[in-house]
Amino acid sequence: MLKTKVKASSVTNLTDARYFAAWEIEWLGFNFDTGSEAYIQPQVMQAIKEWVDGVRIVGEFSLQPAGEILQAADLLELEAVQLPMFTDTDTLQELHRAEVPVLLEVILETPGELATAGGRMEEQEPFVVAFLLNFDKNGIGWEQLDEQARQQLRSLCRDYRIILSMDFDAAALEEVLESVQPYGINVRGGAEEKVGFKSFDELDELFEGLETYD
Repeated sequence: MLKTKVKASSVTNLTDARYFAAWEIEWLGFNFDTGSEAYIQPQVMQAIKEWVDGVRIVGEFSLQPAGEILQAADLLELEAVQLPMFTDTDTLQELHRAEVPVLLEVILETPGELATAGGRMEEQEPFVVAFLLNFDKNGIGWEQLDEQARQQLRSLCRDYRIILSMDFDAAALEEVLESVQPYGINVRGGAEEKVGFKSFDELDELFEGLETYD
């Protein structure tokens, strides 16, 4: 059992998928944005999905039309979708009416944007199950947040379901969880060193820090 919910993003191979499923994470994400380096063909995702149990399969999309996302969610039997921060309200409402759970990614350029992030979240919150707050896309780590930014992050985590995507190591993880109490954290898949083989040393340390026997 883990201390918090975990989402794995941009999974591209069975080795990653089985590793994350073994740790009993909450969400397993596959990138369906054809412009992304992490793009995975739907038929490959379906083959991988057959080998894992106990995780919610998430399709990670770009600004595709709502109809296209709904069709993919139905055909691929997705249990949630992840959409970018500039997704329009009409799309969010359409997915909400179709009862498709949405994780909404919010990318922060600087820690200073935490001060205004809540305003947009308040408008979008009725249509999403959680916000994935992405710090690591712009290289923002826990140590780069001053006390004011950490307080703002605590407030956001208190008011909304926040999944943190941040480049923190295992040593800082306990402090992050205790300090801001997020809804969950985000980790990322990566390329195999060779087919069927990959080192998980860093992730092992992170997950061991999350493990609880309660």
